[in-house]
Amino acid sequence: MCGFISILGPDGSDAIHDALAGLLAIQHRGQDAAGAVTFKDKFHAKKGLGLVREVFETKHFGRLKGHLAVAHVRYPTVGLGDDGDVQPFWLDYPVGTAMAHNGNVTNFHELKGTYFQQRNIHLSSSCDLEVVLYVFADALMRRAADPITVDDVQVAVKEVFDRVKGAYSVCGITSEGMYAFRDPFGIKPCIFGKKVTPEGTWYAAASESVVLDVAGYEVVRDLKAGEMVWIGKDRVPQFRQVANKPHRPCIFEYVYFARPDTFLDGTSVYEARMELGRRLGRAFLQTGLQADVVIPVPESARTAGQTMAEVIGVPCREGFVKNRYVGRTFIMPNDKARQATIRAKLNPIRAEFEGKNVVILDDSIVRGNTSRQIVKIARQMGAKKIYLASYSPKLLFPCLYGIDMSTKREFIARGRDDGEIAKELGCDVVLYQTIEQMEDAVRAAGNKDLQFCKACFEGKYPTGDITERMLSDIEQDRLEAGKA
Repeated sequence: MCGFISILGPDGSDAIHDALAGLLAIQHRGQDAAGAVTFKDKFHAKKGLGLVREVFETKHFGRLKGHLAVAHVRYPTVGLGDDGDVQPFWLDYPVGTAMAHNGNVTNFHELKGTYFQQRNIHLSSSCDLEVVLYVFADALMRRAADPITVDDVQVAVKEVFDRVKGAYSVCGITSEGMYAFRDPFGIKPCIFGKKVTPEGTWYAAASESVVLDVAGYEVVRDLKAGEMVWIGKDRVPQFRQVANKPHRPCIFEYVYFARPDTFLDGTSVYEARMELGRRLGRAFLQTGLQADVVIPVPESARTAGQTMAEVIGVPCREGFVKNRYVGRTFIMPNDKARQATIRAKLNPIRAEFEGKNVVILDDSIVRGNTSRQIVKIARQMGAKKIYLASYSPKLLFPCLYGIDMSTKREFIARGRDDGEIAKELGCDVVLYQTIEQMEDAVRAAGNKDLQFCKACFEGKYPTGDITERMLSDIEQDRLEAGKA
């Protein structure tokens, strides 16, 4: 899970201001590192580990000049996440281009051992974006003549699709323009927008619509699965359909990743989460359990918590106060770091627990570390009964497309029934949404024709090319990152 934005502004403008405004809007997608590359006569870069506000200072605006920019926030999925892996990446030769991505290259290790080894190319990082960049630039280098045309970019994108497997949305710039493309199955989001100012028209591609909203852009549309856009010196956006595969956007974007004020593929994340809460509320009523209050785990469960409580007929209360200055435990690099921050992150309000049958609602239950600690806190606060509810289904399978769930042993639900999970977590009952309920809820929030990637719930990988070797390689990457 990462976030990106690329911008092409009017000649003479500086795109970095919009780029950083966009990054702040998607800081939730990656707190490990941030970076930006601009172009004016040459590439100018600033990258570093930490939050956007920690990496960038006012003094950096003086040299991050140019009407072209690409920027990124990251947490590591492939690689160790050190400063050499911070995006964007760029090449000055043989083709000048800078690039950022969101996703995961599943055949990263295979490409390193064959494609790049045969070309005597030595990668300078452990970040999988580097292979996308080299394959793209290598194809672009073979174009017939300058300037770069939409046909040249289409050939380069097709080369990436043919060689690089996995899920990845990409945005980037060259000295001549801006491009973006979405993986053949459209698993990762990519949204295109524009704004008109007295200076001229600005164009942007980003991971979420909220990025464009915050920076003052009008959403034009989502890129389709396997589609690219190129804006060259003529400043006319040109779209091309490069691959034709079934569209399978990641459903976890609606459950957890995206901001609630975002629209993805014509669907409101906020409306989806409200509907997820309603459906789980109906399921709770069917159990015959009696609850006094619904307490959502902040932040992502708040929207669903309100509608679940409405259906059950009990109040929704803020039982946990979140310390906003502690990072998201889900994207911390290892279990030790996650567990150390959970108690500091969430502090309870005793009056909302004491003597009550409490529904604690979360967006998902992955490893169980957060849930176990939350249940323990609720017990300490005097809760009579604790019903732990997840408005997504059981997470059972590794995600190989850019979510930090890459080792089978991490899932608390794997190999356990509901009773065993409840016992392991210390709660009285655990309640999950079904896959069917989840899909129907998201479709009801907008695009009723969407079919999703649900690999982490059911183990069916839409790209159809996942091998045991890939599973092993990526699992090893995550284990090494946890030790680092």
